[in-house]
Amino acid sequence: MQKNRSFFSVTTLVYMALFTALHIVLTRVLVIDLGSYRISVGTVATIMAGLWLGPVAGGTVGLVSDILGCFIRGYAVNPFITVAAILWGVIPALARPMMAKYGRKGKTAVLCASIAVTAVFSTLIITTAGLVLLLGYNFYAIMPGRLVQFAMLTPIYCVLSCLLYFSPLTALVTGNTAVSRKGLQKTTV
Repeated sequence: MQKNRSFFSVTTLVYMALFTALHIVLTRVLVIDLGSYRISVGTVATIMAGLWLGPVAGGTVGLVSDILGCFIRGYAVNPFITVAAILWGVIPALARPMMAKYGRKGKTAVLCASIAVTAVFSTLIITTAGLVLLLGYNFYAIMPGRLVQFAMLTPIYCVLSCLLYFSPLTALVTGNTAVSRKGLQKTTV
């Protein structure tokens, strides 16, 4: 029996809600908020939603997480930051087909490269533009700190995403029972 994994399936919607809740908790509750700098690992939930459920679902998780997070904290929705949140779920998911033709090391390299590219666009370009254009921050004042944030969080996102992607959770979420049985046979033999 093949499971239905389309975007509109109930299973996919439940996983999207779970990833949205994880993102909000990790980004809005377990966070170090320093004004124009925010240190959290909630973005990993959006990355994994995209990798496991597809780019549309990942982008939707990023969109809904950002909008709900703004309402929870009492912030106005910044469209630049919302687009950046969407990209975290889309770009790594679009790199997933490239990962299919590689082994574990190649998949790790492609996944980390896609996260680094997303971090450049989201953290350094789009979010910084939103902070400068809509919130009035001085570009030259915040850019050094944003570069430090980029340098700190990108490797953390890569490590956590790789740990989760190469774990048994991938087979569980994607519903690929053949992979999970194959993994169990390897561990029991």
